[in-house]
Amino acid sequence: MEKSRYVEILNAAIEGEKEAHQFYLDLSRKVPQPHLQEMFSSFADEELKHRQILENFRDDDKTRLAFGRVPDLKVAETVETPKLSLEMKPSDAIALAMKKEQAAMEHYTKLAQACSDENQRKIFEQLAAMERQHKYKMEQAFVDIGYPEVW
Repeated sequence: MEKSRYVEILNAAIEGEKEAHQFYLDLSRKVPQPHLQEMFSSFADEELKHRQILENFRDDDKTRLAFGRVPDLKVAETVETPKLSLEMKPSDAIALAMKKEQAAMEHYTKLAQACSDENQRKIFEQLAAMERQHKYKMEQAFVDIGYPEVW
């Protein structure tokens, strides 16, 4: 992949992280439950960190991260994407967030698979792992909130 295309992809990903930050911030303000407000606010903060990581990757392709193995519960794949609304149930808000993380993870995975440059491939794999970690957290929260009968 040409350097200019690589930078273009990372710039788009940085914009995606900005949008994700705003999405989680908006969710934190829309849900009435304090524990969900706190959780989504925390995810908004994490998206700011993701943005910084992407900017570091863009500016120095030698930047590395190490993510441990994170299981993929595949819960996101079993639910429909709810519409964002002020009347969302907590489980729907988490499901929407979970689906967004799934989409980001799949996007980075496809980019990694398309790379012939080893360094770029590794960076996209690391970004996919970062999103898988977020997806996992959302899936755990969804199971905890979406299926209260398991409490």
